[in-house]
Amino acid sequence: MVDDLIAQVQAAAGTGGRLRIRGSGSKDWYGEPWQASDALPVLDTRAHAGIVDYDPSELVVTARCGTPLAELEATLAASGQMLACEPPRFGPGATVGGCVSAGLSGPRRASAGSVRDFVLGARLVNGRGQHMAFGGQVIKNVAGYDVSRLLAGSLGILGLITEVSLKVVPVPVAEATLRFDGLEQATALERLNRWAGQPLPLSASAWADGTLHVRLSGAEAAVRAARSALGGELLPDADASSFWAALREQSAPFFAGDEPLWRMSVPSIAPPLALAGQGLGGELLEWGGALRWTRSTLPADALREAARAAGGHATLFRAADTLSGRFTPLDPALLHIHQRLKAEFDPAGVFNPGRLYPGL
Repeated sequence: MVDDLIAQVQAAAGTGGRLRIRGSGSKDWYGEPWQASDALPVLDTRAHAGIVDYDPSELVVTARCGTPLAELEATLAASGQMLACEPPRFGPGATVGGCVSAGLSGPRRASAGSVRDFVLGARLVNGRGQHMAFGGQVIKNVAGYDVSRLLAGSLGILGLITEVSLKVVPVPVAEATLRFDGLEQATALERLNRWAGQPLPLSASAWADGTLHVRLSGAEAAVRAARSALGGELLPDADASSFWAALREQSAPFFAGDEPLWRMSVPSIAPPLALAGQGLGGELLEWGGALRWTRSTLPADALREAARAAGGHATLFRAADTLSGRFTPLDPALLHIHQRLKAEFDPAGVFNPGRLYPGL
């Protein structure tokens, strides 16, 4: 199957064509919107699927790009392991290639790391139709420049990921979720930052509508001691699992609605942004306060300035397809680096034109 994919890329490169890399389409809405006029041929990755190599004792799994993410996670779970960053699927057919290309992480990201942190190696078809390998399949990887991690979050503009090796971790021995009601956002932020400076096994947090949830993960003794120190109401395991799954997949009530959804990335110690006109959805905080989801009809410039003033940036995460400018505009120096990378990997502009930033 990979030979067929390479042939399609070579044909496009030879004729000045463009290709739209796509797995199940579960994240078609993310990034710069596809325009109706962009009726590009689809480079469908789903047939190139399967786990290539997995030895639980090595804590590394290698899978082809079209492998369903659910299938990969089920295989890991059978061996008591998982993808530590809890990447969201946003659809039943989500693929491993799409997971890496989107670079999105779930509730555990603040404590465990991002998708990029767990990419050890990758195989890539570049814009010339060459099948290239980067990185390796071992945790202590010293195989040259860390090019494979550039692919995480690149939205396919650099090439077609055909295979990826990911570091995996054991499932925590014990977990507990605590609920704290009646907390203003400022109070919740103060607690989260204070707890972050203590030796507590915090693996996730979420605040919305006056209620703070925190998840503890680790050894039985550590979780038990943290529960005693923090207090709060203990959620039943089934309720806790449902809560974090809904947060990961954005099926929680907060994420319903038509207002644009903004992803505000700021320092956890930043005070509440206190934006006016946020719409009915308000705010939801994750990652110890460093990730602040905001439903707002304010102009993009106002939201980006609020994030910048707090020391961060803002991404238009979900919105009507007609809205563009999803990511914070790059300063000239960074834009130049992006342009050089694009030119090196995809000189003819075959892959996903304009998907990450206009002109790339």
